[in-house]
Amino acid sequence: MMDFSMFRWLNPPAVFEIKAESLRVVTQPKTDFWQRTYYGFQNDNAPAFLRSIKDDFSFTVKTTFDSHTQFDQCGLIIYQDSENWFKASIEYENSEVARLGSVVTNLGYSDWATTDISAQIRTMWYRLSRRGQDFLIENSENGQQFNQMRIFHLHQPLEEVYFGVYACSPLASSFEALFTDFSLTPSTWALHPV
Repeated sequence: MMDFSMFRWLNPPAVFEIKAESLRVVTQPKTDFWQRTYYGFQNDNAPAFLRSIKDDFSFTVKTTFDSHTQFDQCGLIIYQDSENWFKASIEYENSEVARLGSVVTNLGYSDWATTDISAQIRTMWYRLSRRGQDFLIENSENGQQFNQMRIFHLHQPLEEVYFGVYACSPLASSFEALFTDFSLTPSTWALHPV
């Protein structure tokens, strides 16, 4: 069971519910995380439910959502500050296509790596693993078999990592996101043989 007393809100949502083993968030319109790249804008107002840890770790969570407007999203996040963070999620595109993807933001510039999936997918597990300054993000449709999405590096020196979940609606919309099946363990990401 996850100890939610260790978590704190960044940009608390107006509507949320915490139970023994779940978190429900209703997104507010025009909330997002993004920094500069291509679009030029800087958005840093989405709600994130975060805790910190100094050790290497693996954090797993299941997301269930009813998104219906372009860019609606919910998933897993690392948030060090407004210019150094990471997020992984499914972003709604239209009634046929959604984008399973991730954003790494280093030193104030975001990237966006995606793959198109069916918009009928309404549940996804994510697993984030740390090895020092390096991270592995994986996803799963069944919570058993995980597939690598990407390996990435955060440039800002890290002692303590702030991580958790987030949900947002960058356009004029709102939807409900449910987070369950939380797990935090020592890192399951095997060290690379030298």
